[in-house]
Amino acid sequence: MRVNSNAHQLIADLRSDTVTQPTDAMWHAMRVAPLGDDVLGDEPTVKKLEERVARMLGKEAAVFTPSGTMANQLAIKSQCESGDEIIAHHDSHIIHYETGAPAALSGCMIQPLHGDGGMFTPADVAGARRPNTIHAPRSRMLVVENTHNRGGGTFWSVDAFKSVSAQARADGLIVHVDGARLWNACVAGNYQPLDFTQHADTISVCFSKGLGCPAGSALCGPTKTIERARRLRKMFGGGMRQSGLLAGAALYALDNNIARLAQDHTHARQLAQGVSTIAGLRPHAQPNAIPSNMVFIHIDPALATAAQFAAALEQRGVRTLPLDPTRLRAVTHLDVTPAHIEHAIKQFGQVAANLAANSALKK
Repeated sequence: MRVNSNAHQLIADLRSDTVTQPTDAMWHAMRVAPLGDDVLGDEPTVKKLEERVARMLGKEAAVFTPSGTMANQLAIKSQCESGDEIIAHHDSHIIHYETGAPAALSGCMIQPLHGDGGMFTPADVAGARRPNTIHAPRSRMLVVENTHNRGGGTFWSVDAFKSVSAQARADGLIVHVDGARLWNACVAGNYQPLDFTQHADTISVCFSKGLGCPAGSALCGPTKTIERARRLRKMFGGGMRQSGLLAGAALYALDNNIARLAQDHTHARQLAQGVSTIAGLRPHAQPNAIPSNMVFIHIDPALATAAQFAAALEQRGVRTLPLDPTRLRAVTHLDVTPAHIEHAIKQFGQVAANLAANSALKK
């Protein structure tokens, strides 16, 4: 439980599931992990992690990366050429949060799809594929995000993904899954990773989101693709030396932190339930329909902007992220306890009441 040492105030950090601190048991796993030099190819703990995650996801090989962004960009660079086009939902992470990397690093365009919660259909994929002429970019890759961040933590069902993947492959597209929170999707959707990933060509997964690791992701896929990605990782500056420290944390997380994600999903629904009772606030879905560990909270513009509301919450020991002028994002994770949720709901209510009172005084 995180407490502000200066004010002795409980701090509920809901900005992201990347803010977690390693547990004592994870620190121990990091300390005892055998180390080598991954760039020189003799890092035993990294090799063990790569073999394990590739096996979990049903792929021939995997490469450990510092971040999910790098894993996604390695997937693109290793399988696409300059001038190719990637088909992805318009709210995808690769569009909003990877600083234009598909264009900058691989020379690729993106054809955006639309649909609620980051979802789309086989017909959408078929309609986005370019004709095979010299005048158009080559449609090369479909990217599916699971769970979908800007969609509100929505997850794909196995059947829905299978259908869009089949359409993509029929159209000659490579299917890449941005699975930064794939573990959340599996728990929320009640399926095993392999049930989902068997329908993808490459998959990126994060260990620092949800699973509580300090850093690290992996890209999984065919051996030849991963060999090329490993070389590109070095080119991009992602080769790490004694990275078994991080791989040791990831191995521990795979053993201990997947099933417990259900607690985070429960906490998110509890937060949404509490917020839904506060005048001027509205969660993005009915509380019992919050799909995983994210709650987007709409702020009545008559109260304040999302940024102003977030600043007021921060003063009261609740940290969130403004998404746009009217919405905040709150993400639950393994450092969030029932006491944090109770504290957050109370402070959301107090801030809303104070802002409403101030607004009434100005009239």
